[in-house]
Amino acid sequence: MRIMRSSKERYVIDDDGNRIGVLIDIGDYHKILEELEELDSIRAYDEAKASDDEVIPYEKAIEEIPNGEVGR
Repeated sequence: MRIMRSSKERYVIDDDGNRIGVLIDIGDYHKILEELEELDSIRAYDEAKASDDEVIPYEKAIEEIPNGEVGR
């Protein structure tokens, strides 16, 4: 196994020359994780917005959670 560079991209290749991995800067990795988390939140929001579920104000939901009343 060896590392091959192509401009800014760095690939890990096997003995046959197939790309089997990518090396990225740790800062870029953390930025990708943050953006994926934000995208996940956006998708969850869009899914909730599109559903027919009852809308519960945040304050009421917080009150109901300790009592086990949510979803009843």
